Formats: sequence, C-alpha cells, structure tokens
Amino acid sequence: MKHIFQQGIDAKAPVLLLLHGTGGTEQDLLPLAGIISPQSSVLSLRGSVLENGMPRFFRRLAEGVFDEEDLVLRTEEMHSFLGEAADNYGFDRSNIVAIGYSNGANIAGSLLFHYSGALRGAILHHPMVPRRGIELPKLNGLPVFIGAGTNDPLCSPQETEELERLLAGAGANVTVQWQSSGHQLTKGEIDAASAWYQHHF
Repeated sequence: MKHIFQQGIDAKAPVLLLLHGTGGTEQDLLPLAGIISPQSSVLSLRGSVLENGMPRFFRRLAEGVFDEEDLVLRTEEMHSFLGEAADNYGFDRSNIVAIGYSNGANIAGSLLFHYSGALRGAILHHPMVPRRGIELPKLNGLPVFIGAGTNDPLCSPQETEELERLLAGAGANVTVQWQSSGHQLTKGEIDAASAWYQHHF
C-alpha cells in the first residue's frame, strides 16, 4: 500500500495510523497527528481504490452503500499490511491507534468489526456502520472516539448512535463528541479528539 512512515521521538507512544477521506491522500491527516500526539511515529496510508480518480479504501455501490465484499477484502489487506509494516519499520504491532476521517474512519471501524487486537484504540471522524448482521470480536475496554455532526448529510445521528451501540456491545469504551456541523472536520472536533487521546494514552 502506498504510504508514509515517519519515525517518532517516543518509541513507547502509540503509532498513529492515518486514514484519509474520499479523494484524499496520505498527506491529508499529517497535521492531525502533530496535534494529537507529536511524539508518535506515524503510518499514513493512501487508499488503493479509485472512484472517478479519487482514492478510497474500498468500493461503494452508491452514496452510503458499501460494496461489502470489497470492504471485507480491503480490510483483510490492511490488517495484513499493518503486520508487515510493523516488521519493516520495527514498531509494536499491538500499539497502533487509528485516526480516520469519513471513508478512512469506515475502514478503521471495519478493522475493529473484523479483527480482535487490530488496534489499541481509534479516533473515528464521521464514520458509518461498516457492516451489519455480524458478530464483533471482543473489544474489552478498547477506547474509541467518534466525532459526529448533528447536521451531517452523509452520516445521520441515528447511524452514529447505532455504531456506538454496536461497539459498546462488544465491550469498547466509546466516547461520542457531537458538533453542530455537517460532514466536515472542525477545529472543535479535533480539539476534543486531542483531549480524549491525552486522557486515554
């Protein structure tokens, strides 16, 4: 997978896995990493699926309708890649915290839905429910931050609440931060995610 790895100054700090939104690149969320945990190593990926020339992490059939078969395949690919990256760059595979926005938050959520121990924690900005009707792995105490907009046209409050219920039902420690905004990433949301991160890590 096309990616950037930046070595941090604290080897014990979580490695931040950065996952952009539709049409983004591996450069997009680097400023967030600098705000949330400047001492951490950073592994920032670019989605390998193109939709009208825009990078994504998995295909969709329509707005808000995921290609589940492709989602499962791409999630498996990412899970394998994280193991390879840990070996290649010499970091602890069990010490990864994902920061994802929109499509990137959805694939991060899919890692949680499919693999026990895939992440140590996750900051999900404007995620949707990746899959329904499956049993989640045990996520006992795993910290998850969800940033949501009360006026988000792509991700309704009901969708956010359903995702919170599913993750909490698997044992995750979920915090939802609501902003009076749409699908965009606001300063208030980033500040809240940073404060949450400092509290948990």
